[in-house]
Amino acid sequence: MTMPTVELHLHLEGTLEPELIYALAERNGIDLPYDGIEDLRSRYSFTGLQSFLDLYYANMVVLRTEEDFADLTRAYLDRARRAGVRHAEVFLDIQAHTARGVPAAVALGGVTGVLATSEADHGITSGLIITFLRHLPAEDARTALEEVLALGFPVLGVGLCSSEVGPAAPFKDTFDLAHARGLHRVAHAGEEGPAANVREVLDVLGVERVDHGIRALEDDALVDRLVAERVPLTLCPLSNLRLQVVDSLADYPLVGMLERGLVVTVNSDDPAYFGGYVDDNVRELTRLLGLTPDQLATLARNGVEAAFVDDARRAELTAEVDAWHAAQA
Repeated sequence: MTMPTVELHLHLEGTLEPELIYALAERNGIDLPYDGIEDLRSRYSFTGLQSFLDLYYANMVVLRTEEDFADLTRAYLDRARRAGVRHAEVFLDIQAHTARGVPAAVALGGVTGVLATSEADHGITSGLIITFLRHLPAEDARTALEEVLALGFPVLGVGLCSSEVGPAAPFKDTFDLAHARGLHRVAHAGEEGPAANVREVLDVLGVERVDHGIRALEDDALVDRLVAERVPLTLCPLSNLRLQVVDSLADYPLVGMLERGLVVTVNSDDPAYFGGYVDDNVRELTRLLGLTPDQLATLARNGVEAAFVDDARRAELTAEVDAWHAAQA
């Protein structure tokens, strides 16, 4: 029986597998600068976040039509179902598409059209989080949000992602607008940047979850606050390994974070690039850290607690985790 899982840190663009890249390129008449799929796959050795982002953005060129975005979303949900995902809150980097001439309505239409039937078609409830790129001017994020709101597609929340450079404070107005319109708020922080970045997105942007946040461990007072306020951290172990945030998963601080009472969850981030989906992340951590069924159940329950779902869905997800846990005894 596969452990039921909630995935909260997943970039749809990061699920673009080489095979789908080539299929979409052929459909759209795009010449790729690689000597086939294996040559492309061989480039997935990164020296840090920026080297990954360079390839990540370059490969988005194949996403042109609503059908492309629908196929991307559907492929993720197919794989997520096999991974045991029961609820997914997925990111879409809308500015990365509009900046290259793809209308927001095209990207949003393709993604939300598939998410609308994710439960019926895949057994996965879902929501869409629009992420803004931190390396771009904050006023661009505000413009993007206003366009998304005007289009009226179903959106669960907003986030901040990309390279962790510069302060998050300039994005306050955008996040305040999102909050005023009833959207949830999350942000990447404490991945390549210091613990102070985690504190900033909490205090300035008012985020309800911190994506990554692993470097919060450098600040004991911040850890105490995260525990007391039950602020979830959406960890991405294989991503952290491939981007050299950590040296080895054998030393990954997950167990210590659980023991300190942090609400940590395990997610896959950009699985096509980092060597594994959420089940692969959990399997590798279990192998290397010796995670017990009780610890795995705690991780699964943390995901349910951290999800932006109503009480009825939360109860359903909790019951699934409890049933899985009981079956491990």
